Amino acid sequence: MAGGARDDLAEKMAGEVALSDDPGATLRKWRTDFDVAQTELADELDVSPSVVSDYESGRRDNPGIGVVRRLVVALLDIDENRGGDHIRQHARVLSAGFDSDVVHDLREYSANVGVERVYDAIDAEELFRGSQDTVAGHTVINSIAAITRLSSDEFYQLYGQSTNRALVFTNVTRGESPLVALRVVSPTPNAVILHGLNEDAVWDHAEDLARIDDFSLAITDTDLEDVLGGLRELP
Repeated sequence: MAGGARDDLAEKMAGEVALSDDPGATLRKWRTDFDVAQTELADELDVSPSVVSDYESGRRDNPGIGVVRRLVVALLDIDENRGGDHIRQHARVLSAGFDSDVVHDLREYSANVGVERVYDAIDAEELFRGSQDTVAGHTVINSIAAITRLSSDEFYQLYGQSTNRALVFTNVTRGESPLVALRVVSPTPNAVILHGLNEDAVWDHAEDLARIDDFSLAITDTDLEDVLGGLRELP
């Protein structure tokens, strides 16, 4: 694993924990983001699982920089031993210039993937099928953070290497804001998936915009961690 990507991520992780009002909750966020169980992290640190639990719950005093460093290094070592998927995922987001609270994941696939396969991976329901039925990558975006913080040029960068991808918008109530925002970006992605709502809650004009701009539109209310996990299983 390239030292630069790992070192950049380690600095980000340690900084978030050190500056957090709730360091234990931030430690827990990173551990779960890396799909590491408390017992696995404890084994890597050669401590009992209760020690990890105590830090995450706040039952122990706020961890000092030495403890934070050990925890961060342990998580990164575990991920590298598994193949480094999470380190690469965060490196892609960081290299694109986005914070993890704006972009949850950004990845290119090794080959085109049918949109049905993407839907199956995250239990999504299609509302409209555009003319392109494959994607070669995905970006999972916090819609409110993206709309309020990104310029139109930065919004376009969410496409990664190509518009041949699926944009998954989280933190959605009706879908109006992200779909309207897409209208100022040309061309549009091949597929858009609105996360966190059911069909009854979808904006009335959502399918109309999908039809006008010719992208596939789907919804899913699957838990976000399961969405991210399902997408990571794609080639």
